[in-house]
Amino acid sequence: MSKKIKTILQDNHHRPWPMPLGAWQFYQEWLDLLFLHFQVDYELLRSLVPEELSIDRYQGRSYVSLVAFEMKNIRPRNIPALSPISDFLEINVRTYISQNGKKGVYFINIEASKYLAALVAKKLSDLPYEKSTIVRDAKGYKNYNSEKEFTLNSIFHISEAITFKSELDIWLTERYCLYLDKSDGIYCFEIHHAEWDLFAVQMEECQLDYKIGRLNLNHENIESIHYATGVQVLAWKAYQLSLDRRGSDDRSHQK
Repeated sequence: MSKKIKTILQDNHHRPWPMPLGAWQFYQEWLDLLFLHFQVDYELLRSLVPEELSIDRYQGRSYVSLVAFEMKNIRPRNIPALSPISDFLEINVRTYISQNGKKGVYFINIEASKYLAALVAKKLSDLPYEKSTIVRDAKGYKNYNSEKEFTLNSIFHISEAITFKSELDIWLTERYCLYLDKSDGIYCFEIHHAEWDLFAVQMEECQLDYKIGRLNLNHENIESIHYATGVQVLAWKAYQLSLDRRGSDDRSHQK
């Protein structure tokens, strides 16, 4: 085990539940992250999330976040990273799930800047990656998805570190699994990384238009913004949830 991986695994005091069992399967780095958070109507959000999953709410409010960042060095265990498919820009739109005590995220939409990277990432993870035109320049992130007519044009400045995180700051960021719906059921990926170091953001310009179903994310309804330099991430093999109408599950299926 490399020193880097050992350090990631040992830094786990902040986790809300114990480390996953078994060997990790994927390594990746999430860098230069811009988080845009939105409070949204629960009923509009409910139609975009599988009914088996319980949408998490903070003080009765539902949230969606758009996260723009650089994905680096993504690779399966024991296989080296290859830049054409391992390094790309990503924008995901996610909401928040609490399923049997595990607070995670569910991706409503995922875009990648490289076609080949999107294809391989979708094949390996079954997450709904798609190609889009994402650019990160010295001023901010830009994106144009011609198929879905999504647009983002941001200019921002990183401000001071957030020394004392609010409950909502933690609720929006400290999530250590993600949920995925497939034709044969709902799956969960456990992940691990260091606790987020968050920074305040001064947004100079933000033109945003993401219409997903009846949900409309735009620059006028951004509630809060975070920035993070990044984390090194380990992910475990997805396991299938056995769900009843009350949302209970077990780990009887592995995939």
